[in-house]
Formats: sequence, C-alpha cells, structure tokens
Amino acid sequence: MSDLFEASGIHPPDAPLADRLRPRALDEVVGQDHLLGEGGPIRRMIDGGRLGSMILWGPPGTGKTTIARLLAQAAGYQFQQISAVFSGVADLKKAFETARTRRAAGQSTLLFVDEIHRFNRAQQDGFLPFVEEGIVTLVGATTENPSFELNGALLSRAQVFVLKRLDDAALDQLLARAEAHMGRALPVDADARQALSALADGDGRYLLTMAETLFALPQGETLEVQGLAGLLQKRAPAYDKSREEHYNLISALHKSVRGSDPDAALYWLARMLNGGEDPLYLARRIVRMAVEDIGEADPLSILVANAAKETYDFLGSPEGELAIAQAVVHLATAPKSTAVYEGYKAAAKAARETGSLMPPAHIRNAPTKLMKQLGYGEGYQYDPHTQDGFSGANYFPDGMERRTFYAPKGEGHEAKIRERLDRWAAMRAAKQGGGTDG
Repeated sequence: MSDLFEASGIHPPDAPLADRLRPRALDEVVGQDHLLGEGGPIRRMIDGGRLGSMILWGPPGTGKTTIARLLAQAAGYQFQQISAVFSGVADLKKAFETARTRRAAGQSTLLFVDEIHRFNRAQQDGFLPFVEEGIVTLVGATTENPSFELNGALLSRAQVFVLKRLDDAALDQLLARAEAHMGRALPVDADARQALSALADGDGRYLLTMAETLFALPQGETLEVQGLAGLLQKRAPAYDKSREEHYNLISALHKSVRGSDPDAALYWLARMLNGGEDPLYLARRIVRMAVEDIGEADPLSILVANAAKETYDFLGSPEGELAIAQAVVHLATAPKSTAVYEGYKAAAKAARETGSLMPPAHIRNAPTKLMKQLGYGEGYQYDPHTQDGFSGANYFPDGMERRTFYAPKGEGHEAKIRERLDRWAAMRAAKQGGGTDG
C-alpha cells in the first residue's frame, strides 16, 4: 500500500511530517543550490535531458533519497530503490533483470542504492557491466567518503556530488514549510527556535521530526530554551571514530595547533571528546604535534604533552581532560619549528643511501688490543676537555661529505641553538683548515 501512495505522490495521513513535506520537484529541495541551482552540475544534466550515473555523498537528512527520486521523475526514468543494508546478490540480480526488461520496452531505469558503501568490493563490481551497457543509471547514496568505501572502477564510471549539511537558512525554510503545512506557528520563542536548528545539526529530517513533537504539544503553550531542552533529547554528534569524520577532526585539531590558533584547537578538541573519542588517542597525537611541529623551538612542549598524558592516566575523565586541553593551548601558543622533523627525515634518507659506510677510526670503539692496533679510537679528542670545549673533529663516515640535516630558522629557543651552531661551524672550519677561517 505504501508503494501505491509513493507512486501517486500522496502520503498516507499517518506518515511522519518529514515524509509529508518531502519535496515534489527539484526546485523545492533546500540547501543544495550548488548542485541543483542554475548552472549546477545536476541541473545541467536535467536541462540536457540525460542523466549520468552518480554518487551522492553527504550527511544524513540532506536530501539524497529525495534528489534521486526527483531526478528520475524529471528525466522520465523509472525509479527503482534498493538498500545495501537489506539487499544481497539475489536482490541485485532481480533489479538488473527488471531494468533489462524495461530497457527492451524503451523505458530507462534509475537504480537508487541507499548506503551503497555497505556493499563489499565484489558486490560493487557487479554493478559495472550494467552501468556500462546503460541498463541502469546508478545513483548511489552514502554518508561515507567514497574514496575510502567505493572501489576505483565504480568511481571511474560515476560522478561524485557532495551534498552540504543544511545551513540555518535552509533549516528555517523547512520550519516555515512545516508551519504552513500545520496551519500554525511552532510553539517556541525566538531563542528556542534558534536552539532547535542548532540541535538539528544540519539534518533536515531530524529537524522536522523534532518539529512534529512540538506540534503535538497542547495549543497555547510556548516553550523557551530550557523547556525545549527538557522536552527534546540532545542529539549525539555525528562522529564515527573509525570513519572519515574522525580523520577530518583530528586533522583540524592538528592544523589549528600548527597554525597557532588555541581557540580553534580547543573547539576541535571539545568536538572530538564530545563525540566519544578516546582521550589517550588525543594525548598520543598531541605528543606527535610537539615533536613534529615545535621540536627545539620550545623543548618544554614535549614535556607538557607527556605530562598531560600522565595526568589523564592518573585522574581519568573528566578532570584529566583539562590537562589535555592545557597541553593543546601550550602547543598552539608555542613557537613552531619543523627543523628536527625535517632534519631526521633527511638524515634517514642519507642513512639509507650510505648504509654501509663505517664511522671514522677515531670514534670507533676499541675494547680489545687488536682493535687498538688497527687504529680504533686513535686520535680521539674528548670535547669537554679541549680548550674551547669543542674539538671540531669529523664525525661523519670516511668518504662521506659533511651534510647539514638540522637547520633551525631561529624561532623561540632555537635562536640560541642557531647561534651556537653558527659559532661551532666557524670553529670547525678553522680547526679542520689548519687554523685559518673558512
């Protein structure tokens, strides 16, 4: 029966508000003008009268299913929907055979696959011949990054379109439509209305579900923010620790620290903690930031980062999370230098290229008489006992020219290090050159 309602465009009277307000034309879709507006890539397909296979990638409640259905309607294609959650190989074969039969009768099929990323690689490969032959026009919907979840062969045959989370203006349009449909205003004041949009977090379906709850309240009651919070449960943030959002947020945290923005860094830290991220994972990443982006510009940073980890181990949540926040602020406000990081990478490359070269004889270990007879350790100068505390000896392998790996630019503590390195370089040149400069 539900299929008959859907086919006619009529929704049963007991359908959820979000279904009753589902757009009936592409122009009614909100928040995706970059795809559907004048000059948008999907709009150009419709204007050209021919659809290509595509992947719609975006957060929940942004209109992926609706757009697919309306695309079929606008292009005159038969709409067929399957879900990767509930469908298997047999369902796919049946869908393809049905589409083949339609094609023989001159009818094109738009096959909409919801949660397409849940099909494994072999199942995804099964789409390829039917897409190539034009038996189906594939429209896949996913909340996950297609680069990670879909195989390259499928991606090469479909365009990827990114749907945006709905902004405040788009959510406001949905609320206005809901009020027009219900014939009355939402029973909330201005602040609570704004809080309602914030709770939706860009999800239009969730916004309308909450609005339906509010419309069910006794008429004459108007909620403020506190009353709204008591009625509606706070939505869990859209955050999956094993998926792309995890990597996006840790990247945002790291780059905010690297960019010396403690406010943004604290925000992304809070977002990850609120989403249920393991604080010890964050502590490990913060140690990485200290050694990669700060290094000797502020040697305290690695100590602060390690201390935050130890403090969290000792206190646990939520008190220990404050130590992690302190470390984030310290690192974000510290001077930055990648000299140690870049120096080690360059040294590692040189070590791979010259891995068989021996140390010069004067710094080799000489624990036996034979080794001493072979010249091991001969002529070694103990630097702290020299007149300048610096011998200027060569410590690179024989046959390898001296190279500079660690090159501080003079930020923070590294300014003093740079001065010492420059002084030592001049002394080394003088000593190795027989007492003359150069």
